Amino acid sequence: MLPFSKLKFHLLPLLSIVLCSQMVLAQKKSTVVVWQPSHQTDTGVDFSEAQTCNTMVEAAMKKSPMKKEYKVWSLYEENLHHANVGSNTKLEHTSDVIEGKISGYAYEINKSNELKADVFISFHNNGGTKQHAIWGFIHEGDEYEKDNRELAARLTAAIASATDLTNKGVFGDSWPDRNDYRCKETGKRAFYSLDEQVNKAKYRVLLEIGDIGQSRDFLLNKKNLTKIGEAVKEALLIWLKEKGL
Repeated sequence: MLPFSKLKFHLLPLLSIVLCSQMVLAQKKSTVVVWQPSHQTDTGVDFSEAQTCNTMVEAAMKKSPMKKEYKVWSLYEENLHHANVGSNTKLEHTSDVIEGKISGYAYEINKSNELKADVFISFHNNGGTKQHAIWGFIHEGDEYEKDNRELAARLTAAIASATDLTNKGVFGDSWPDRNDYRCKETGKRAFYSLDEQVNKAKYRVLLEIGDIGQSRDFLLNKKNLTKIGEAVKEALLIWLKEKGL
C-alpha cells in the first residue's frame, strides 16, 4: 500500500477531474420554456379563445418529456386592465398603465421575464380570414430573427401535419400592419409579446391557429386542440435538441 503522502499525490488529479465535472454540470442551465395562451374571452357567443388556447397549452405541457415549463396567463388575475380582452398590437391594451394598473399582456411578459424564459411560445386563434389555416409570427429586427423564423416554421409544419389546417407559413410581426404598438428599435408596428425590447426570451414565436369563424367546430373539439399542443411540443423538443438546449 502506498504511503498516505504518495496516495494523496496520486488522488489529486482524480479529485480535480471530479470537481471540474461537477462545476460544468452546475453551470449548465436548464432550458426554460414559457407558454402564453391567449387571454381573450370577447371572441363570440359560446366561444372563448382563452379556453381553446389554454387547452392547447395544457396538452403541450403534459406531453413527455417535460422540460422546465411554465404558463403565463392573466385570466382571473386581479388589479390589471384588459386581463381577459385586448389586442397584442395596441398600446392601450399592452404597454399603457391605466389608473395605476398594468395590462394583462404586461403582467404575462413580466412573469416570463421573472422566470428567465429561453423560449416563449404564444397561442392565439385568428379571426376574419375565412381560412382554415395556421400562421406563425416572429419579431422583426432582432439578432435571433433567423432562429425564431426557423422555430416558427417547424411548429407551423408540425401543426399542419397533425391536423387538416393549411400551413400559411411564417410572417414578421409588422405584416398585419394594424393598431399602434411599435417596436422602439425598428419603428415598425409589432406584437407586444414578441418585442425584444419587452420580452427578454431569446426565442419568441406566436402562433395563430385556425380562424374563429371558419374553424369554429374544429377549435371546439378538444381532441383537435390536444393534437395541436402535443405536435408543438414534439417539434419544439426536436428543435431544442438540435440547438443543444
